[in-house]
Amino acid sequence: MKRSSGILLHISSLPGKYGIGSFGKEALKFSKFLKEMGFTWWQTLPFGTTDDCNSPYKSFSAFAGNPLFIDLPTLAEKGFLTEEELKENECSNPYFVNFEWLNKTRYKIFHLAYERIDENEKNKIKEFEKKNKHWLPDFALYMTLREKNNNTDWYLWKDEELKFHKKEAVEKAFEKYADEVFFHEFLQYEFYSQWEKIKSEINKNGIKMIGDMPIYVSLESADVWANRELFDLSEDGSPRLVAGVPPDYFSEEGQMWGNPLYNWELMKKQNYSWWIERIKNSLQIFDMVRIDHFRGFSAYWGVPADAENAKSGSWIKGPGMDFFNVVMKKFNNSQIIAEDLGDIDEDVIKLLKETKLPGMRVMQFAFIGDRDSIHLPHNYEKNVIAYTGTHDNNTILGWLWEAAPENRKTALEYCNFTGKDWGMGGYYSESCRSVIRTLWQSPAQLTIVPIQDLCGFGSDTKMNQPGIANGNWAFRITEDSLNQIDKKWIESINDIYRRK
Repeated sequence: MKRSSGILLHISSLPGKYGIGSFGKEALKFSKFLKEMGFTWWQTLPFGTTDDCNSPYKSFSAFAGNPLFIDLPTLAEKGFLTEEELKENECSNPYFVNFEWLNKTRYKIFHLAYERIDENEKNKIKEFEKKNKHWLPDFALYMTLREKNNNTDWYLWKDEELKFHKKEAVEKAFEKYADEVFFHEFLQYEFYSQWEKIKSEINKNGIKMIGDMPIYVSLESADVWANRELFDLSEDGSPRLVAGVPPDYFSEEGQMWGNPLYNWELMKKQNYSWWIERIKNSLQIFDMVRIDHFRGFSAYWGVPADAENAKSGSWIKGPGMDFFNVVMKKFNNSQIIAEDLGDIDEDVIKLLKETKLPGMRVMQFAFIGDRDSIHLPHNYEKNVIAYTGTHDNNTILGWLWEAAPENRKTALEYCNFTGKDWGMGGYYSESCRSVIRTLWQSPAQLTIVPIQDLCGFGSDTKMNQPGIANGNWAFRITEDSLNQIDKKWIESINDIYRRK
């Protein structure tokens, strides 16, 4: 990878009329905007379909896309929606995603579009289903059955045969609910076909896409429902242990994520085929993919499912290099980023070196504790992806305001801040620029900045607060904010530090 830079912005955060960012003209316009500033990469969060928490890291499928990203005007261009119907689905708030409103209204208009699809579209959907036989039918049926069971998850269903994915019951359900299943396949076809088209245009504009793959899947997912044997579950379908992390920078009690753990022994016997399909799918969608929680492949934190918090968990040995030996035979290690943050020990460091995958550095972690932290830019190796902050961090301005005074003083001195007011935000914030410039000077082959930091926004615009279930993932950038970004400044540092 050549020396370059990128922006972190999820699709949901793009501007647009219809309440959430989508695979429409705004995505294409944003890619052109990035190229004008000298960027090469655009990083997003996971694309998966989400539940009521709206977290892209808690999806109903490791393969299915979020239908909320489907562009409504594109459906109208196909003749499936009218201009009046588009008008009725416009949203007046451009600053935040109103998930509650979207979940009430968006599927109504999707059903309208579905009722109008022609034979040509139906044939394309059927062809798409054949190519994705390993996940699409089960996912589409699962979403249908959830609806038939008052939107409850599989382990709460009364029908024991369907609950445990018994072959005969599943086959009968496919026949009984054929139209409903086809509706969900239609949504996935539209998602994938729209993204394939828009990504091709984004790539033509000189911008490459970085995706994000959570290491775990949700207990409530179609993956667990249809493939229980691949997960560490009890006979009744409940997890023996759940995933999480011990106490760390983000939480004194650690975090209980609640995801079921993998049955790595069986996965090894199957030559990790489920994972190979998952990575293959991600790399068909993106040019590069970040695998979240890389340390879980070395050892993972397992917590008793009935525990009050993650403190009572323990480390369990992961599949290690045996897994990556299989992965690297199928994929190029330049296509994968290892998210190696958190509680890192010598075994994790050794595994990362053996895989030769690029790891991550986050500048906001550089001024806490260790005076010679690996997150200090002068300590970066070339083979890392470096961030001012990730979706789990505060914005630069929010971080400076909330940092301990001595840590803030050290950070500003390190970044050679010479301005009069470190607390001043906005598009010309001198403190934000000093942090970004310092990161850009580092040896890291790729540096990435969240769009909020280019705007000098405060903590009210951060994407996620780890450990807090509600109120996250809603940030959106407006057209007006994008227009106020000082494009000449960021283009100049991309040029000066040879990242163009």
